[in-house]
Amino acid sequence: MSSAPENAAVGFDASGVSGADALKQAFREHPSGVALITAMTDEGPVGLTASSVASVGIDPPALAFSVTRATGSAGGVLGAETHLVHLLDSRHAEVAQAFAVSGAERFTPEQGWASLETGEPYLPASRVALRCRPLHTLGVGSSVVVVAEVLGAVFGEAAEPMVYVDRRFHTLPAADRA
Repeated sequence: MSSAPENAAVGFDASGVSGADALKQAFREHPSGVALITAMTDEGPVGLTASSVASVGIDPPALAFSVTRATGSAGGVLGAETHLVHLLDSRHAEVAQAFAVSGAERFTPEQGWASLETGEPYLPASRVALRCRPLHTLGVGSSVVVVAEVLGAVFGEAAEPMVYVDRRFHTLPAADRA
């Protein structure tokens, strides 16, 4: 018979990594999809790479993502009435990297940008761009969680999926669609 209390976490090492370091280490090794979130502001287009995008529900159709600060590109996305969430694939590792680094070149002609009729910056080569409007925001320390209603989508051609793991973008083989 075990002498551990009933509510003790099985296998928890109290001397291990904890708090923010534990969270960073755990999610560094957890693959996630890669998205690019763009919006148009009075100062021009803004965008950022996000690995936190998740489907929330279908009634209303909603997704969620988080941003680290309410300044710069994140502040522009948070202040916009609508934004696009581009779900990226293997063709867009360089674009994702550019939008993940502060000060990198963004919205260049070489990246292939256009605008939707509604004004948001749009990457036509992406497999899908979801047009959204924020429903709720929740501040969590220096981060903001956004729940957004999906208003519509523009679908493009699909390619091999891309994930972010251990601070790098990786291509996955396409799923067998047979």
